[in-house]
Amino acid sequence: MSSVDIPMKQRLWSPLVRDLVPYVPGEQPKINNLIKLNTNESPFPPSPKVREAVISALGLDGDVLRLYPDPDASSLKQVIATYHGLATNQVFLGNGSDEVLAHIYTAFFKQSLPILSPDISYSFYPVYSQLYAVETVQIPLDADFRIDVNDYKVPNGGVILANPNAPTGVLLSLDQIRQLLSNNPESVVVIDEAYIDFGGQSAIALINEFDNLVVCHTVSKSRALAGLRIGMVFGQAHLIEALERVKNSFNSYPLDRLAIAGGVASYEDDAYFQSTCQALIDLREDLVSKLQGLGFDVLPSHANFIFARHPQHEAVTLAKGLRESGIIVRHFAKPRIDQFLRITIGTAEQNQALVSRLQEIL
Repeated sequence: MSSVDIPMKQRLWSPLVRDLVPYVPGEQPKINNLIKLNTNESPFPPSPKVREAVISALGLDGDVLRLYPDPDASSLKQVIATYHGLATNQVFLGNGSDEVLAHIYTAFFKQSLPILSPDISYSFYPVYSQLYAVETVQIPLDADFRIDVNDYKVPNGGVILANPNAPTGVLLSLDQIRQLLSNNPESVVVIDEAYIDFGGQSAIALINEFDNLVVCHTVSKSRALAGLRIGMVFGQAHLIEALERVKNSFNSYPLDRLAIAGGVASYEDDAYFQSTCQALIDLREDLVSKLQGLGFDVLPSHANFIFARHPQHEAVTLAKGLRESGIIVRHFAKPRIDQFLRITIGTAEQNQALVSRLQEIL
């Protein structure tokens, strides 16, 4: 682009930023009393122990906030490592899973060969590929919107995929993940498990078996802590060391004191965590049944959302009709999935309001 073609407001931007197509997060509406089923947040509050821990960490006058937090978040790292049966040097923490994913691109994917990812997956992946100048080849999902791990048995500089996949919710088994790792022994394979707690088996179980495995988790979904911004990575120590090098060259204090305290409390209250995960699964299966009764095709989901389409109604029209009644769902105007709605599982009352409004529209 010549200088005469650059809009005035962009004239001081770098060429990289001018060409960048940023990620578009789910809408966070400013209107009250909406039923918000568009960003995969938990319908449940976090453990009551989280609130107690955050208040305690704040102190009576908040004076502690003038001090930097522990740059290693040692207390949180220890409780997470213990929870998953790992050593602390197999755990990396960051400010939300999006930040740790960014570090992964820097630490592992700046290679001479392109990385591989599904053509329909978390839409932050192509943004990071562009931002970090990482060549990426997108592997098409099959006709049933599933990942075929045999498609990834080609030379590559790394593999990244979400499991369960987003926005489809479809799950790969642990045996399929093992096959994917075995097929790519010289590449880092990243399994992004933001939704694994809603019915899947985590690849953390394979960490000591494969030295090329990186697993990402978040507290935003199953632990109802999207507002605290805690993301984590699991892998063998040599992989975690690479991420620590990146973090300490970028932001040495990624987690604040309140996030660390709240995260510890959440992991220590396992009974609450297990009960809310099961309650979410029950709500999901009930909603799937009701939508299928209305004629929707629903992909098999192991996430806290479902991906559904109606063979006789345009998805964009359905989304508009729901919004007119104060119900927000996510519609992706992208090839192959533009007839689907991604619907976050809400409370029983929210789900019923969704179903009732869809009955009216249909």
